[in-house]
Amino acid sequence: MSAAMLRTLLVALLLAPLAALASESIKLDRAPDRATNQAALQNGARLFVSNCLNCHGASYVRYNRLTEIGLTEQQIKDNLMFAAEKIGEPMGISMPRKDAKEFFGAWPPDLSLIARARASGDGSGADWLYTYLRGFYRDEARPTGWNNVAFPSVGMPHVLWELQGEQVMGADHKLSLARPGKLTPKQYDDAVGDLVAFMVWMAEPQAEFRKQLGVAVLLFLAVFFVVAYAMKRAFWKDIH
Repeated sequence: MSAAMLRTLLVALLLAPLAALASESIKLDRAPDRATNQAALQNGARLFVSNCLNCHGASYVRYNRLTEIGLTEQQIKDNLMFAAEKIGEPMGISMPRKDAKEFFGAWPPDLSLIARARASGDGSGADWLYTYLRGFYRDEARPTGWNNVAFPSVGMPHVLWELQGEQVMGADHKLSLARPGKLTPKQYDDAVGDLVAFMVWMAEPQAEFRKQLGVAVLLFLAVFFVVAYAMKRAFWKDIH
């Protein structure tokens, strides 16, 4: 493991308690499980590159890893590589740090491990991201004009507002859609579900392989136990 990735993992561990505190006052919505749905992961990758990669990098994921979700290298080059020239390059951004600090006040965080960093005892990182991306609402008191139910006083604007539309917070502290977007609420929720699924995959691309390997190991141990027990009975039958 590289020193840079180790530092990011340490930051993720440090952020986890903060995420837990942030989610205590809200009920996180359950994110759909699309970990094995390649069409959803591919659409999530498209949404991530089109809307998130402009400001946030994913520097611990290289473009060629997207072949693991069913894309060919040519599809990646034609449709997803806007800030890189070689298929083996990390998913970084071209915006200089100086400009980012001037525009946003701080360097936008890398999102490679955001799904793991936002996990808490009240829900998974996927649940937090799903709630966050669906929880923006208009707030003229904020510099960007936006606030968020999962991240109060958030500094990030609602980059997906054209798709979702504009929500407002009512006197009953519930969100309602004041101005519709290009997508219906259900279509937007589906799109966010795909985006979250990709961000979860991005945080641990080998997660599904690890789970499958774990199941295979447990099955092997179960079979081995039966064989070992039968051998034990055969060896000790004359002693008992």
